[in-house]
Amino acid sequence: MAVFVTRRIPAEGLRVLSQAGGCRVQQWDSEEPVPRAELLAGVAGKDGLLCLLSDRIDREVLEAAGPGLKVISTMSVGFDHLALEEIKKRGIRVGYTPDVLTDATAELSVALLLSACRRLPEAVEQVKNGGWTTWKPLWMCGYGLSDSTVGIIGLGRIGQAVARRLKPFGVKKFLYTGSSPKPESGAEFEAEFVPLTRLAEESDFVVVTCALTPATQGMCNKDFFTRMKKTSVFVNTSRGSVVNQEDLYNALAQGQIAAAGLDVTTPEPLPTDHPLLSLKNCVILPHIGSATYATRSTMAVLAANNLLAGLRGEAMPHELLL
Repeated sequence: MAVFVTRRIPAEGLRVLSQAGGCRVQQWDSEEPVPRAELLAGVAGKDGLLCLLSDRIDREVLEAAGPGLKVISTMSVGFDHLALEEIKKRGIRVGYTPDVLTDATAELSVALLLSACRRLPEAVEQVKNGGWTTWKPLWMCGYGLSDSTVGIIGLGRIGQAVARRLKPFGVKKFLYTGSSPKPESGAEFEAEFVPLTRLAEESDFVVVTCALTPATQGMCNKDFFTRMKKTSVFVNTSRGSVVNQEDLYNALAQGQIAAAGLDVTTPEPLPTDHPLLSLKNCVILPHIGSATYATRSTMAVLAANNLLAGLRGEAMPHELLL
């Protein structure tokens, strides 16, 4: 079995592959993404591919790999970087890593929400640049979670984990929207399933944790932000393309909404001269939702085990059924 690994991954995951009998591993051993030419050359003639969410696995890559490619294992819960129709045509199996990053991403979502609504980056900057002169009654005031309404777009594993962590803050009401109601999932939080428009209008905090699909692409747009309260806070830890970033910029710059926190953008990385980065009321992180040592290690091991199981013709721990 010959496999190509597209990046330097946690040692525990690589160890699973290297210690597997009969598995020959070729790796792009760098923290930086594999160049396209190296990816095309590396995947040629391989039986398996272990990739990351930043690797675009399209028809060109599949053709470069050749007919011997049996398994693609992505070290991510998302799979919008994979050309699934092309992969399905070729009978290639796909593994992914859900569940294991749920807690870490939910924690980061809450941290980002609090950073945005309580203006933490602004406050830190004031301490550093001498803006902190004395205690002032109205200085650096933000918005709290107590007695608030939180709207969650996508009440899946991560959405539920976010709600579970926010509930003890004294949230008064949870709303959620998605492709269909989830009464069992919502029952824990007494969450109400509502249309997207109502969620925008009634929520003090909006947290986006849905998957990127044709239906959700660009869903948070001018109409959405116009419906939100001027005191509301918007947080996205799903995928950047769910948001129309120009519309978000205008909503923030014109005071249509109070603040935003983003862990995902389009593109990634966001250019340093992007207009969103000029706003004090927009906190942007470099897609670190799953970035704990334990979570990334678990993801790497799961991705490796998915790959090996697929190559052996066995059931994967987590297979994406095409």
